[in-house]
Amino acid sequence: MGFWAPLVLSHSRRQGVVRLRLRDLQEAFQRKGSVPLGLATVLQDLLRRGELQRESDFMASVDSSWISWGVGVFLLKPLKWTLSNMLGDHKVPAEEVLVAVELLKEKAEEVYRLYQSSPLSSHPVVALSELSTLCAGSCPDERTFYLVLLQLQKEKRVTVLEQNGEKIVKFARGPHAKVSPVNDVDVGVYQLMQSEQLLSRKVESLSQEAERYKEEARRACRAGKKQLALRSLKAKQRTEKRIEALHAKLDTVQGILDRIYASQTDQMVFNAYQAGVGALKLSMKDVTVEKAESLVDQIQELCDTQDEVSQTLAGGVTNGLDFDSEELEKELDILLQDTTKEPSELPDNPQETFYINSVPDTRISDAELEAELEKLSLSEGGLVPSRKSPKRQLEPTL
Repeated sequence: MGFWAPLVLSHSRRQGVVRLRLRDLQEAFQRKGSVPLGLATVLQDLLRRGELQRESDFMASVDSSWISWGVGVFLLKPLKWTLSNMLGDHKVPAEEVLVAVELLKEKAEEVYRLYQSSPLSSHPVVALSELSTLCAGSCPDERTFYLVLLQLQKEKRVTVLEQNGEKIVKFARGPHAKVSPVNDVDVGVYQLMQSEQLLSRKVESLSQEAERYKEEARRACRAGKKQLALRSLKAKQRTEKRIEALHAKLDTVQGILDRIYASQTDQMVFNAYQAGVGALKLSMKDVTVEKAESLVDQIQELCDTQDEVSQTLAGGVTNGLDFDSEELEKELDILLQDTTKEPSELPDNPQETFYINSVPDTRISDAELEAELEKLSLSEGGLVPSRKSPKRQLEPTL
């Protein structure tokens, strides 16, 4: 079971289907003419765990009266299944249609996103035929499309109504909102939208007809048939007048639709304002001017109390040591008098020269070096003063 159950669901997901039959699975998993014998048991286990559901049971859980083929699903197939149970055969019939619940939810989400990103989402009401055309790439057949709509209907995201023999679908406004029942306003807007589409198609058809009359008149002129050309031009003018009248009607319908869309937007804004006012009232429920003034007074009193405490603490504590300020001043005067009586004996100015810097200037000229060398020679008596450069070696006199 741990191998075949995920394999069956993954195979269906790759195929893009939500409806399973035992016969189709046997053909898909057939290898070299052999069919897996345990597929029926696997499907029974998936049914027991709720990952699969019989198509008749699923449709019975949702209002599917708008589906034309619902009678066969509701009556014939459940009757066959009941008879098989009464006869003691609990196996899944090879032709019975089962629905993969998780795959159906994924497909429903895909269809809903497809609708939201399409031009049809300009109004929540859309024709079932137009929606079916839009979802042709996602839903491989009509039954899958209807099952997807039933799933969306089960999730309260769409509702289906039959109006004058035509089925219309209404979607919820938002991805997390629940759909409301179809009302007269929705039906009226839907009829206006259908009228707009009809007028647009009529205008396009008449435009092609006017162009055809123009070509006929041109060919008649080339052939020299003046009367035929005049008749074609008159028909072209009549067609153009009809086009102008249809354009006026189309503009009126589009203007009404624009006003309806604007009113819906205004209603949304009004609801948002109303919700905001309600929230503001709840948040300001216990707040009054008197309470605010009382609160400000309490804050001011606390601030004054804090200032007094700070001033008290700033005074300091003497710890029992009291000093007389007058005695301290007298003692200070005595010290000042003793200081003025002492003679100021300062040392004489030194005659010696002190270097300003701790390191003497080592830059000595050549003349100073020669003079110093001559003094040394005279003091020793055995040397002759040299007039040459001090770099040469001194020689004794003979």
